Amino acid sequence: MNTTPKAYPIGTPGTPWGEAERAEWLSRQTRQRSYESEVLSKIEGLRRRFDVEEYGLLEYGADRYPLLAIRSHDWREDLPVVLVTGGVHGYETSGVHGALQFVDQHAADYTGRVNLLVAPCVSPWGYERIHRWNPNAIDPNRSFCDDSPAEESAALMRLVAAIRDRALLHIDLHETTDTDESEFRPALAARDGKPFSPNGIPDGFYLVGDSENPQLEFQQAVIAAVEQVTHIAPADDNGEIIASPVIARGVIQYPLKQLGLCASVTSAPYKTTTEVYPDSPRATPEQCNAAQATAVCAAIDYALEHR
Repeated sequence: MNTTPKAYPIGTPGTPWGEAERAEWLSRQTRQRSYESEVLSKIEGLRRRFDVEEYGLLEYGADRYPLLAIRSHDWREDLPVVLVTGGVHGYETSGVHGALQFVDQHAADYTGRVNLLVAPCVSPWGYERIHRWNPNAIDPNRSFCDDSPAEESAALMRLVAAIRDRALLHIDLHETTDTDESEFRPALAARDGKPFSPNGIPDGFYLVGDSENPQLEFQQAVIAAVEQVTHIAPADDNGEIIASPVIARGVIQYPLKQLGLCASVTSAPYKTTTEVYPDSPRATPEQCNAAQATAVCAAIDYALEHR
């Protein structure tokens, strides 16, 4: 399915990048799609049914990106809070559009049951350039920490601060793509002056839970629902997915807080990160978006039933 890439074209193997290498990398990034027309316009179309707020403004050179979040119009202090995030890695398309599809098609089902807070595109610069990093060659999804080096991450943390300890659920929508192995992981290794070790790309949907609070039955409920929409990634010959042990079908886990991952930004008892495989010959873009929206619904349903 994948071939091992040649040495990354920027930098010296074994030596971490400096400013010159980061500048060279940035010079190679080009806008390939429009955040304004593909994301902001869809959010604007939701204003009649939901509250929309600007929670930050990214300014990168001449580029300005308003960061928008969608809230339940009938927000009530006595209801639990559900946080949905997408596009932390901007290139992961169904994370963004799956979040928007959930709001458009399913959010009304939870009126009066939960307060919804949805940040559908955390990294718009990366969305436009179909990249994992921001323009400073920083991965926002390793930057959810104090004094974050990524403004995308810092802005989301400020947004979430008021509901951090009230959240019942946080589901963070991601993809694992063939370009993870051909571009993004090799770039990461080159940036950090480390060797690149291929892991392979799993064919199918899987979840990343929190090793500090796995909530395995919750993860399995989401897998069961998504399996009705798209196929679940199998473990490899080592019983792993992307070099992590499979603890249940389609489920691995990370120490979310330790790694600075987005799914660690609340104290919610239920947390998960989705991973869709859009390059599979067995999945269409529509299936990927539907899988994300289905995962959100299944996660909310389980959390409400078991809170």
